Amino acid sequence: MRSEDTLFVGGPLDGRVLPVLVGATGQPPKVYEIPVPNDDGRPPTVHVYLRAPAGTTKRLGLPRGWRYEYAPEGRPASRLKWPWTRDG
Repeated sequence: MRSEDTLFVGGPLDGRVLPVLVGATGQPPKVYEIPVPNDDGRPPTVHVYLRAPAGTTKRLGLPRGWRYEYAPEGRPASRLKWPWTRDG
């Protein structure tokens, strides 16, 4: 598997660059979860980071690299998005 050095912004990993495995399309996962164990026996605390473009190209506006931004509210709610429905 191939990995890509990715910048983390905000939260406990602010400013760190870590290798993240990329998928078959060459992109890292949309959501990156980091479990941190607790000392008192409770379930681990999970920190959630969401993928965002690090920059864009001038001509086409395509993403040039990725970074992860901290999401203090946790994982966003997901739902099925059908092509024939509207968002509003």
